[in-house]
Amino acid sequence: MPKFAANLTMLFNEVPFLERFERAAKAGFEAVEFLFPYAWPAAEIKSRLDAHRLKLVLHNLPPGDWDAGERGIGCHPDRVDEFRAGVGKAIEYARALGVPQLNCLAGKVPAGVDDATLRKTFVGNLKFAAGELKKAGLKLLIEPINSFDIPGFYLNHTAQAASILDEVGADNAFIQYDIYHAQRMEGELAATIQKYLPRIAHMQLADNPGRNEPGTGEINYAFLFAHIDRIGYAGWIGCEYKPAAATEAGLGWRQRLAH
Repeated sequence: MPKFAANLTMLFNEVPFLERFERAAKAGFEAVEFLFPYAWPAAEIKSRLDAHRLKLVLHNLPPGDWDAGERGIGCHPDRVDEFRAGVGKAIEYARALGVPQLNCLAGKVPAGVDDATLRKTFVGNLKFAAGELKKAGLKLLIEPINSFDIPGFYLNHTAQAASILDEVGADNAFIQYDIYHAQRMEGELAATIQKYLPRIAHMQLADNPGRNEPGTGEINYAFLFAHIDRIGYAGWIGCEYKPAAATEAGLGWRQRLAH
């Protein structure tokens, strides 16, 4: 049976962030993930993880100015120093929180920058980040994101991510495969997951359309969960969806679709 982690950025969001850890544990989750920890002291988050016996399985590198609409700076040639400083900050949090892997958001394409420069910048930043994370015993992930939800996002396809990782050449760098984003950009979920399985260190899910919980849309999650189990995926699957109603009310999909 797949292992599911509650994404606390998306789930239980009717209560303040630090109260969501208790809700996740009471709902039967053994692990959590979230976008960013940086607005809170690491010790505050760690105390919640420990109190509720939760494992933290993922968070992201600093994304630039999220509130202003930035979605990562990995491909921005004029932000390399900021990116590198963010890597250091993320590692500090990772060490304090015990998270094993960090995701790097590529970012939206800045105006007037050609593709060769974007790729060179992103690859260079990933080489730096992978090297720093390796010293700390951490994995680095990159995530293709659909261009409907985030127009202009630089990294959109699984094959593109694999090609970039080939150029980076780091043995601790992997793909974060988000089933929702992949469905919107590519389809072919089962075959793609199987093809790239050795390169996928983490998955996330939501159904489509609507980005709600599994079972509310077009993705055959009962089939997909069985397939993921059968081919031997051993990582976590982050539940990064928008609950159609209250989070707890929609959690029955775990029993219906994943057994």
